[in-house]
Amino acid sequence: MNGKIPHIVQYQGSKRKLAPQILKYMPEKFNRLIEPFSGMAAVSIAAAAENRADSYIINDLNKPLVGLLKEAVENPSRLAEEYKRVWNEQFLYGENHVEHFYEVRDRFNNGQESPANMLYLIARCVKGAVRYGGKGNFNQSPDKRRHGTNPETMKQNVYSVSDLLKGRTSFYALDYHEILETARPGDLVYMDPPYQGVTNVRDSRYFSGVPFGEFAQAIKILNDKNVDYIISYDGVCGEKKYGEDLPESLGCKKIMLNAGVSTQSVLLGRKATTFEALYISNSLLYSLPKQMSLMEITA
Repeated sequence: MNGKIPHIVQYQGSKRKLAPQILKYMPEKFNRLIEPFSGMAAVSIAAAAENRADSYIINDLNKPLVGLLKEAVENPSRLAEEYKRVWNEQFLYGENHVEHFYEVRDRFNNGQESPANMLYLIARCVKGAVRYGGKGNFNQSPDKRRHGTNPETMKQNVYSVSDLLKGRTSFYALDYHEILETARPGDLVYMDPPYQGVTNVRDSRYFSGVPFGEFAQAIKILNDKNVDYIISYDGVCGEKKYGEDLPESLGCKKIMLNAGVSTQSVLLGRKATTFEALYISNSLLYSLPKQMSLMEITA
């Protein structure tokens, strides 16, 4: 991959930095890349940068987030201008610019879920970490030290992503089961579901959880349909392991990707490396070059 992978805005949990490693386990060319838990669609963007797929399906249960992605891809100029307008508003508040964030957040939670408002909230909130309250309202706080991504930088980001995905991407905000029903042989499904630690409970990072057993059954259906898939599913940091392994009966291969030193561990004075688990469908694994096995770091 030449140069940096384009992205719209910093988003906690994004697989942007890991995308080059993930793409190494994808075929050089395939029909469609389907992301049922897209987030900011980092893997689709990275795959498009290498022209891996003919078309892309981006889905996330977070409807405003999908609306933002669709606007970025299909109407980059309009999004860039609207974001600039919202971003510039904060300077009318002088030293009280933080209040502007709360006002935009209130607008958003009261029905003004425009792509520009969503983008500003992500760009300005702490660590790009989107959080939701029990009623589904955006409740993350602003980063008081900065004003968010400059409009000119944002414009470049949005146009870069639009250039890659426009005209060959479909957007949905559906339950992941509905999206998986559309998958067929020749497609590749990439899934990055919510962390297992929150799959059975409501968590502030996600609109809904994904129960372990239910998710495993969905993967079995993909196997039965002969649809290839790659799944990011928890991992380890230092001596701490997150989540339960997927059942061996699914026949997929688990490898570990080096995600680098954990920022949280550095803050705690421990400097532990994070490894994220990646599961690859059996048929996909055997279609890859044999030298790929040298890249594996087995759990």
